[in-house]
Amino acid sequence: MSKKYAIFITALFCAFLGTFFAANALTPDRAFSPLENRVLAQAPKPEPGKLTGLAPVTAEGNLLNGQFMEDFEAYVTDQFVLRDQWIALKAGAERLMGKRENNGVYLGDRETLIPRFDPPADERAVQRCEKNFGYVDALAGLTDAPVYFSLIPGKASLWADRLPVGAPNGDEGVYLLRGAQTAARWIDVNTALAAHRDEEIFYRTDHHWTSLGAYYAYAALMERMGQTPVALESFTPTVASDQFYGTAYSTSGVRWVTPDVIQLYVPQEAGTVTNYFSQTDVVENAPLYDLTKLEGKDKYAMFLSGNKPLTVVKSNVAPADAPKLLLIRDSFSDALAPFLCYNFSEIHLVDPRYYKVPSAQYVRDNGIDQVLVLYSVDNFVSESSLFVLAMPAQ
Repeated sequence: MSKKYAIFITALFCAFLGTFFAANALTPDRAFSPLENRVLAQAPKPEPGKLTGLAPVTAEGNLLNGQFMEDFEAYVTDQFVLRDQWIALKAGAERLMGKRENNGVYLGDRETLIPRFDPPADERAVQRCEKNFGYVDALAGLTDAPVYFSLIPGKASLWADRLPVGAPNGDEGVYLLRGAQTAARWIDVNTALAAHRDEEIFYRTDHHWTSLGAYYAYAALMERMGQTPVALESFTPTVASDQFYGTAYSTSGVRWVTPDVIQLYVPQEAGTVTNYFSQTDVVENAPLYDLTKLEGKDKYAMFLSGNKPLTVVKSNVAPADAPKLLLIRDSFSDALAPFLCYNFSEIHLVDPRYYKVPSAQYVRDNGIDQVLVLYSVDNFVSESSLFVLAMPAQ
């Protein structure tokens, strides 16, 4: 290699780095990615913490414990210029090379995009997971209302036959077994869903279950909670959208699969919705299905107008003496709530990430008759806000 050529290559490489450095510096940070349907990492603030003698006290600072660099790496990754286009380009290139995984999403059979399940690995994550089971235990002892608990297995478990041959994948069954050992009344929805795994119980391009999958879980939940589920044959499904691309589609960068179909089983008039931003502030009164959401990217948000800190659904079809349910949940419950209208007079859906009222206090103050803690396995093992379940009533 000649000296001039070496200088040229070096200059070209530096220009390449400089161009992207300048582009990233000049491009405004985004708070939310509509394509990925998630909040993006923001620039972390360095917190040096304090020193006592020779040992660092890391609890008060993120520089000494390494958290700052982890947060900064996530920030750079999320805010990289043309991020969405790079993800799509990477997925296309890896497809040409025969790879069937990109950004933690497998391209499975039948055009199914399956997020890989990664169980907690480091000590801190393992401890957080075990604490979450302990919080469920605590809630069962803090209220007189019966507390039920269930975990929803993901596509990687129930549709394992669609995964590429030899694809690495974590075992969700371990957490289902652990959940059955808590002090709460365990409900096994895995068996009910597995019995219908040949049906479209999940969206192919999203991580959520379909309305059909939600129905099968609803039936299992009601039978364990002493209720009679409405027969599937009683419903006449209608198509809300045939152009749904979900989170797995966005994250994977795969752009060549056909869209999903969103079907609705429960009629719109079965319930009315009130969304709250805090304990007292009403965000909106909404229908059971907000059809305006179908005009945007996140079409799943049509259920209950999307995930809110507190959502109260009042039933128009349940018996007059039907009980009230507190549902401590993630976004899977948005598609489940319409079915619950047939068995509960009110369904109070609480997301502990944003609504910090102690669960036992909420039960007492709102005349709740039954409590259900319902999470997908993936969300439950990594959730960091479930401590509100173990807080006593004020």
